[in-house]
Amino acid sequence: MNHQTLSSFIWSVADLLRGDYRQSEYGRVILPFTVLRRLDCVLEATKPAVLAEFAAKTKAGLNPDPFLLRKAGQSFYNTSPLDLEKLLGDQDNIRKNLYAYIKGFSPAAHDIFERFDFHAQIERLAKADLLYLVTEKFAKINLHPDVVDNTQMGLVFEELIRKFAEISNETAGEHFTPREVIRLMVGLLFIEDDDVLTPGNAVVRTIYDPTAGTGGMLSVAGEYLQEHNPAARLTMFGQELNDESYAICKADMLIKGQDVANIIPGNTLSDDGHSGQKFDYMLSNPPFGVEWKKVEKIVRREHEQKGFEGRFGPGLPRVSDGSMLFLLHLVSKMRPAQEGGSRFGIVLNGSPLFTGGAGSGESEIRRYVLENDLVEAIIGLPTDMFYNTGIATYVWILSNKKPKKRKGFVQLIDASSFWQKMRKSLGSKRKEMSDDQIAMVTELFGTFEEAELATLFDADGKETGRRVVPAGGKVPKASKGGKVKTAPISRIFHNEDFGYTTITVERPLRDESGKIVIGTKGKQKGKKQPDSALRDTENVPLSEDIGAYFKREVLPHAPDAWINDEKTKIGYEISFNRYFYVFEPPRSLRDIDADLKTVSANIMKMLEELAE
Repeated sequence: MNHQTLSSFIWSVADLLRGDYRQSEYGRVILPFTVLRRLDCVLEATKPAVLAEFAAKTKAGLNPDPFLLRKAGQSFYNTSPLDLEKLLGDQDNIRKNLYAYIKGFSPAAHDIFERFDFHAQIERLAKADLLYLVTEKFAKINLHPDVVDNTQMGLVFEELIRKFAEISNETAGEHFTPREVIRLMVGLLFIEDDDVLTPGNAVVRTIYDPTAGTGGMLSVAGEYLQEHNPAARLTMFGQELNDESYAICKADMLIKGQDVANIIPGNTLSDDGHSGQKFDYMLSNPPFGVEWKKVEKIVRREHEQKGFEGRFGPGLPRVSDGSMLFLLHLVSKMRPAQEGGSRFGIVLNGSPLFTGGAGSGESEIRRYVLENDLVEAIIGLPTDMFYNTGIATYVWILSNKKPKKRKGFVQLIDASSFWQKMRKSLGSKRKEMSDDQIAMVTELFGTFEEAELATLFDADGKETGRRVVPAGGKVPKASKGGKVKTAPISRIFHNEDFGYTTITVERPLRDESGKIVIGTKGKQKGKKQPDSALRDTENVPLSEDIGAYFKREVLPHAPDAWINDEKTKIGYEISFNRYFYVFEPPRSLRDIDADLKTVSANIMKMLEELAE
């Protein structure tokens, strides 16, 4: 079964719940039962051996835990003789027996069901006489990894969460990221590290996601590395705020054999579950445009008291959007360059690129990562790629181990046209990136060259193909009667190209007779007084001399102006779309007029036919 067929089958449990549960509550039952059945299937083959070992070691007075883990062949076990199928044999006592079965799980697995608040649902189902029927439904599904692999299982959970989020009008995007976006990010993360991808090279690396959701990013990264270098080992770390997502992530990590102590519950911004730790790779898709007012007091205290010794030294963004706090959090988790360094990818909306003028929190954060040469690339994604929003999104790749050719530079890639329409929309998600398109973007990043996208059209204006051409390279010829449109797709800038100095231009205050007012007291004594009504600001590129700019752009229009040096500030912004804008001249008036005449003639002809 593919993941959609499987999730539809699991979703059929909703037919049993209808009436006793509101639609928005279905997930409280279906998600924990799906996890329970998955764990049930994983442990099925080793169950007899585990029970025998448990009896022997308990009788001998030994701690059975390490022996049971070995017998189970997993990082968890269950000491109850029951399983879901056996529970069906005693319908009258199913409630009591289900409790006993869950209690038999090892502590790490038992915590999963506490996070789901599963006991409350067992009570509720029992009172509604539904517990046996729901258990029977799930006992019939085979969710063993040999039948439903980890990738499929992850997609099933995501599909279910998306449906529940839509029904309850919640934000599905807070829980997971589309898999093709993750595959793109993972490819960008590893492409420059030959030592990790070389088959047979038994390297061990760490990867971290501070907004882990159901664990999709960690899972895809692990699968990618396993595919390219089976000898490599990726140790996974994460933190997740939502209890249900945390429980699913933890269950997934258990089955993968990861140390689930590395997956921490709670709010990353207010309570860093991996304080003091550094990682080789990191991935994150923090919520877009979500305010951080709840944790403002704690975050501000860390910013003010710890400064650059803490996570938020460079500055704080406005309270209405906390996504840049996660960017700073990841920067603080980078392993020092002399210890091998780090690289991370984070998905952000357009706001962090340009929001906030010189001196603002956002600008100071951009200034910090650019002046410290941490930004490798920013990739603009197509709109309508995420389940809960259709807005433009961007993948930022940051690293403190830039290859020599990248030092001092930032690569911008416009991948907004790299998409194909989905057969069926999923929430706000109407577009997806194909494997070929992901490979093309990854290659653009890997080659680190400026390039153009040449789009070919036939005589009827229909697109017939696309070619990526190195800047200055030979553009393919159009077919007879057709044409070729070119647009930049990869551009490379110096870090300082995004910086500017905001200068405050003052004009003198004049009295009623037109004379310049001179200060008479304190520091202003003997100085020309500025007229606040005539005050203006100018943004001067960092690469330009301020004096020369002022002389050329300001003094010819205001010979009495001067610069207020006390108000001069440095800012940074990345006007992404401006760098890829291609002007298309409008059609000639003659062509437009000819089209209007043709349309008018057709309308008149149709009216005459109707009159007949």
